[in-house]
Amino acid sequence: MKITRLELIMVRPRWMFLLMHTDKDLVGYGEPILEGQAPAVAEAVKMMEEYLIGKDPRRIEHHWQALYRGSFYRGGPILTSALSGIEQAMWDILGKSLNTPVHQLLGGAVRDRVQVYAHTGGGTLEELCIRSKELVRKGFRVLKTGFDPPVAYIENKNFVDSCVDRFAALRDSVGTDVDLAIDFHGRFSPAMSKRMIRALEPYYPFFIEEPCLPGNIDALIELKNSTTVPLATGERLFTKWGFRELIERKAVAILQPDLCHAGGIGEVKKIAAMAEACDLAVAPHNPLGPISLAACLQLDACTHNAFLQEQVTLGEGYLKTPFEAEEGYINVPENPGLGIELDLRSIKQLEYDGRWHTPRVVDARDGSVAEW
Repeated sequence: MKITRLELIMVRPRWMFLLMHTDKDLVGYGEPILEGQAPAVAEAVKMMEEYLIGKDPRRIEHHWQALYRGSFYRGGPILTSALSGIEQAMWDILGKSLNTPVHQLLGGAVRDRVQVYAHTGGGTLEELCIRSKELVRKGFRVLKTGFDPPVAYIENKNFVDSCVDRFAALRDSVGTDVDLAIDFHGRFSPAMSKRMIRALEPYYPFFIEEPCLPGNIDALIELKNSTTVPLATGERLFTKWGFRELIERKAVAILQPDLCHAGGIGEVKKIAAMAEACDLAVAPHNPLGPISLAACLQLDACTHNAFLQEQVTLGEGYLKTPFEAEEGYINVPENPGLGIELDLRSIKQLEYDGRWHTPRVVDARDGSVAEW
């Protein structure tokens, strides 16, 4: 079997799908994307295509090593995101060629279903509570919310009180049977994060994501030691090498590698194994499309410490058979490969030029740029 060409489709709202074609009429799906950088990732995929044409897609690890190590200037968000989507597509082809799901090739399922969580979104407090109650009615038992930017290095008491009041109201709205996580999104300085976490503790956040920027491991450890709330990070880290110090120093309780950024299914499986050796949990980051979700579910199915899965779409309008969430869980997929089939007719109607830009936040109080 040989790879004949790579086809890219940029799809609204901000995703990019890869179709890896072969001479055996098998097509593998991947999602090589970096939010706000789709054209750059597309160029990286095209560069990697030169190596892949004529190669057997089933030699996944060999091609991963060749593409990663062979570039000399390796890693980083663009190249690793391109490699991640390519790697997903190769796993899809291997599974399809053997008529078995990817999770079976990685050791087999350790669970029957995967718990997923939903985003509450923003808006007014009333809108937030209405939307959250609707998600609970749909069966979700874990929700994630956040606080809008900008956030200064040090904020006043009114800011802290307003955030706490908003979270407390959300907690009252959905009750204590629903777990509520909070995404700080790296917007808070370590000092401000410590103050905010302390104020939120009485309302039992399930976990707090990116309490500060992920590169500051000493600050993460200091925050971890100051609270009982589990901390999470990892969406902006790449490959096992990028996660190594975070894991070795047990800087957070929950790792959130993104299968479209961190190196793909096999690489995140290795990261999860490193984490398991340190008794750390994994909750893959996934604010992306249905191919990404499909890849995540294959990993979650066969990874013991993968306890929770992010999702923003079950594939409606993108997959011929979308995923179904019942009681906040998705059953482990049993179809070959990634277990999905794209609805290309519908997808073509959502195609665009890929020019989605990360929001640029300016603090109106002084005109300075703030973290999104």
